[in-house]
Amino acid sequence: MKVLLARIYVSESDAIHQQILERLHDEEQVKGVTMFRAVAGYGSSGVVHANSLVDLSLNLPIVIEFFDTPEKVHEVIDNLDGLVKPDHVVIFEGEAY
Repeated sequence: MKVLLARIYVSESDAIHQQILERLHDEEQVKGVTMFRAVAGYGSSGVVHANSLVDLSLNLPIVIEFFDTPEKVHEVIDNLDGLVKPDHVVIFEGEAY
């Protein structure tokens, strides 16, 4: 079965990752969702944020990944307009077995 995999990139400090996760589960009911908290990363500011034992950063990158049919993924991305910046979503084609 053909699927699309979408990755949404947000910052932990944006505090929207939990809202997006709940929306994907409760309202959109996509087939599967995984949320990753990065060890390090940077965005448009160019400032590197990293997790270390000395400095527990609260501004690490978060990646929210979900998959479903191509039609459903495009619909969900459209429905997330306003929560997620358009250039912070990447979509990959895939096949589910």
